[in-house]
This record gives sequence, C-alpha cells and structure tokens, in this order.
Amino acid sequence: MKHSVRTPSGRIGYLEQGRGPVALFVHGVLLNGHPWRRQLTGLSDIRRCIAVDLLAPGATEIASGQDVSVTSNAKMLKEFLDALGIDKVDLVGNDSGGGIAQIFASLFPARVRTLTLTDCDAHDNWPPEAFKPFLAMAAAGKLRETLNAMLSDKSLYRSEKTLGPAYEHPERVSDETIETYLRPLVANEERTHDFERFLAAFDSKHTLAVESRLKALTVATLIAWGTGDIYFDTVWSH
Repeated sequence: MKHSVRTPSGRIGYLEQGRGPVALFVHGVLLNGHPWRRQLTGLSDIRRCIAVDLLAPGATEIASGQDVSVTSNAKMLKEFLDALGIDKVDLVGNDSGGGIAQIFASLFPARVRTLTLTDCDAHDNWPPEAFKPFLAMAAAGKLRETLNAMLSDKSLYRSEKTLGPAYEHPERVSDETIETYLRPLVANEERTHDFERFLAAFDSKHTLAVESRLKALTVATLIAWGTGDIYFDTVWSH
C-alpha cells in the first residue's frame, strides 16, 4: 500500500511492510519503490521495510523548480526519516539509488545501522558510459516522447536499444510493472520536466565530494554485485 509523508523537500511517497528495525530501500533511475516489493514481502517478518520514491519519480510530489540533484535526494532521505521518527536504518541502494545511499551514509553516518550496495553509481562513474545515450536523448527534449512511446509499445521498453540491457531477463518485465515505473513520469508536463532535471543533474562530483567521508565510514557494509552489468562493471564494486 502506498503511503506519503510531508517533508521540507515535498510530500514523499513510499511503500511499507513489516515490523521491527527499519530497512530503507532506495531505487534507481526510471524506477520508484516498486522494484523492492519482493524484498519488502520477504523481509517483513524481521524488518519494518520501507521503499521510498525519490524526488521526481513515483508518487512523490515536489515544488516547481526545486533542486532534485542526487545530494538533495540524500538530504531528503534524512528529512524523510525525521518525519517518520526513525533514528537508524539498514540502508539498501541500487543503481543511482546506491549512489544516493553512499552520499546519505557519508553525510549522516549516525543514521545508518548497516549499508548494503548492489550494482550502482560510484566514484567517478556517474553517469555510466552505457547510460549516456539515454541522457543525451533527454537533453535533446525527447524524453516525454520516448516515455510515451514505451508506454504505448511495451516491447520498446524491453528492447536492447532502450532499457532491456538493465535486466537479466527483460522479457519477464510485465506490462503492469512498466506502467508503474513510467506512467508517473508523464502524468503531466511538469512531472516530465522534473525528471528531465533529475537526469540532467547526474554528475560524479556528488560522489567524489564525499569520498573522504565514505572511506571513514565504519558501519557494517555488504556489497553484492552482478557480473554481467553493462552499466556497472565489477571494477566499481571494488
């Protein structure tokens, strides 16, 4: 069930399931809290699992023109936890959400019980080389057209030329899942523009700025990396 909470950064949408110590899941680009649904179900007997929608995607509502950079997203997570009265979390991040998780953990280490990173932006690999054509398309003003095309023909979403390489088995991604990910991004022109700004703000300066803090982080950390990811080679896990 989708919930929302008011923060200084906007009304933040999130999914929640279970009881116990809080685990916070942070999603990647072109997604929202939905990809964590199986983790929420599978861990709900030992954790209060929360999957947040970042600034711009999903059910989150923000002010026109506000900062949607990845560092602002990391600061939003702190506001989000404050609004829910949550002290510490087991923090889990993937893709750009993993980069945001690194920034959050670096800026607010006292709020992190454990850190888990899967294939994600790191160091100066932001944005990844393989994702730059998509960013160039968005910068050229074709994002809304492309998103609507993928919604009209879901096979385009699964195609090798678009987002198929993001999945091990793109053919298994359901039409309903694609709708859940993309439909909020074209709900109106402003939502699409917010997402354009989110993409345009991708810059490795944000992760490089916290590198020294990240090296000093002492929380228990797990890094789980896929070996066939075209966006995040295993070198970035190290």
